[in-house]
Amino acid sequence: MYMKMENYGRAVSLIECAKNLTPRDKQCPSLKTISLNIFGWNFYGLGIVSQQHLCETLYAEERTTEAVEILLNIIRTSGEEIQGNKATMDWISDLTKKCAMTLEHVGDGTFRSIKHDDAMTQYSTALSLSRLFIMQSRALAAKALWQEALQDANEAVKVDPFYPWGYEAKYVALHATKRYDEAIDAFNSMLHVIEQSHDPAIRQLRKNYISPSETTRAIDPIVRGILESCPLVVIDVTTGCLCDGPERTRIFKADPTFKELILSMTREVDDERILRVVASFFRYGMFSHAWQGNEPSFQDVNIVKSVWNLPDTSLNKKLRNFCKETRRLGYNWAWSDTCCIDKATSSILNQSLTSMYKWYADSAVTLVFLAGVAHPSKLGDLTHSYWMTRAWTLQEFLSPKESPEIMQELVDAMKIPRGTIVTFSPDDLGAREELRLASTRNATVKEDVAYSLIGIFKSDIRPHYGEGADALGHLLEEIVARYGEVTVLAWSGKSSSYNSCLPASVSVYSQTPYNPQSLEEEEMETCITELRGKLPQQVVLGIYNQINFLPPARFSTRRLHLPCIAFSVRKLGIQEIHRGNEKLYRARVSGLGKVEFTTADELPLDKPQKFVFVHPWIRHIRGPSDEVVWGGDSESDTDFDSDSECDTGSDEVAPPLPSPVVPAPQVDDYTRALQMIARLRQPFNALLLVQQPYGEYKRVAAGNEIVVPGLRANITSKNIQVKVLEIL
Repeated sequence: MYMKMENYGRAVSLIECAKNLTPRDKQCPSLKTISLNIFGWNFYGLGIVSQQHLCETLYAEERTTEAVEILLNIIRTSGEEIQGNKATMDWISDLTKKCAMTLEHVGDGTFRSIKHDDAMTQYSTALSLSRLFIMQSRALAAKALWQEALQDANEAVKVDPFYPWGYEAKYVALHATKRYDEAIDAFNSMLHVIEQSHDPAIRQLRKNYISPSETTRAIDPIVRGILESCPLVVIDVTTGCLCDGPERTRIFKADPTFKELILSMTREVDDERILRVVASFFRYGMFSHAWQGNEPSFQDVNIVKSVWNLPDTSLNKKLRNFCKETRRLGYNWAWSDTCCIDKATSSILNQSLTSMYKWYADSAVTLVFLAGVAHPSKLGDLTHSYWMTRAWTLQEFLSPKESPEIMQELVDAMKIPRGTIVTFSPDDLGAREELRLASTRNATVKEDVAYSLIGIFKSDIRPHYGEGADALGHLLEEIVARYGEVTVLAWSGKSSSYNSCLPASVSVYSQTPYNPQSLEEEEMETCITELRGKLPQQVVLGIYNQINFLPPARFSTRRLHLPCIAFSVRKLGIQEIHRGNEKLYRARVSGLGKVEFTTADELPLDKPQKFVFVHPWIRHIRGPSDEVVWGGDSESDTDFDSDSECDTGSDEVAPPLPSPVVPAPQVDDYTRALQMIARLRQPFNALLLVQQPYGEYKRVAAGNEIVVPGLRANITSKNIQVKVLEIL
């Protein structure tokens, strides 16, 4: 009745009397479980407001333990109702804090008075409040009321610092408010309390969690792996400072991205997520431009500490605008060849030059600056820009692009497939086509013609400024040696001092070399039928086996060991003299007949030197369907045919068939051998060689391609000499 009349003080006194009616030799049940039927109600039937007033009255009368019982009952029985009422939630939070402080104070007082049982009662009730704070914190967190949830979590930890779930509630709230360092500390505290708990069941729970340090150990190798494929030094587009790998790692670990990653994996390491987040953080933009003079260097930026502190010059402004645009696009890092390479340190310079192509390939974006082009640019500006003529920008031209218009403009200008640009796969072009692209580019420093192609050809050569034209020789040597790619020998012009079979300039690759067409099936069948009646099977198969067992072309100490079919020159003379130094020569060649060519070289017609024309295009001779097993590298010195028309000398010959004796050939082998002979009857681009005093050869540099007729009809084994010649 008094409860209904809201006379809560009188109601409490009557409840106290009811409690006193119980037998004194029996333990009195707790207030919340007394069913006061004589008043016609119990606490479970009271509304929230009535229970609130009852709590306040009990607390005011210093009956805090009983007030806490009612408070816990409110939360247990009215969870959803109170969560939707901010006023009620605020009241619960406020009263809980007051009760906790009172219980702790009273408990301490009774403990000092040696009333240990009373102290235990106060402390036990206080501990139940810790659970209450945690429950409240979780409820508030479910409604994204993070500040309130954090307050209750802090109270739970304060009431019971040895209960781990208060720290867990605190970690959740701190994580949600992006207070990452504090969240990590709270999570570590939770793990520590779990590990130190006296309860074995709680200690067992430690295996369900991963500590931040364990997660960091999983992240570190992925960070190292990502940075290994990134540029050595980049610009932090926020601070403008140059950053190496360790500094970028430090910045990453201080960034909210890293801390969020740590906190997102408290139970299981997700390697895919780590890789995705780390790769995204370290994405970078590359700058593609033509140098215009005194560009800002590595040392320039280091002196002033940041690109933003560089003097206000046009070239510094160009660099800063690149950084601003990279930042606008959402990337943290930028790379420019002007200031991101310490060119004073040779090892860093070499590593940068050899890795640069891959850095462009792996970049998130490449921003191109077209000097001399008005802003905004229009279609056609890229094609006719100075940028399109520079050697170093070739690898940048092949970097990823997003604009369909730019891609089409590049396709039209460079005459390469669109897919090659889209997929960033110059390997699809082949060595000869890559060299054609390079032939249109120029470099201020002679060596850069070759060094700018290191990445495109995946070359292992090491830059050494000062070697001059030999740099191109080193690159072409490696292309031949690594890929067996002899199409680089198809050129006309001036020979290199590196090796006479290599050109002095990459510009010669702008020429389109003679390329015999494959014989059509009907034409091939006609040729085979004709040859089958003329050539003995044993002779044809002998030639076939020698060609099949030719080793790949290779270099050794700048000497080219070239597998080829050699045709000796029987007679050579000057036909006429052209303007300048070039002369027209006419030769009579064994197996080929008459051949004419021009060269500026002075050929020693009055000396008994041997000249030979060679067919080095072995892959074409073998044909597309041949499956070749290379023979050994053993080479023997034998002369050309013993025909009196030929001079004697020392040449390398393709190795004979290995032992044991090959079984009797099948008809199919004979047909394939005849196909080879048929291809030898086609015209081809020949190289003219002249023998040196010690048996090696040098190439005679012709002013134009020497396209010779194929084998004549009177084919004999003497006309087809399979050789490996050593060329200086």
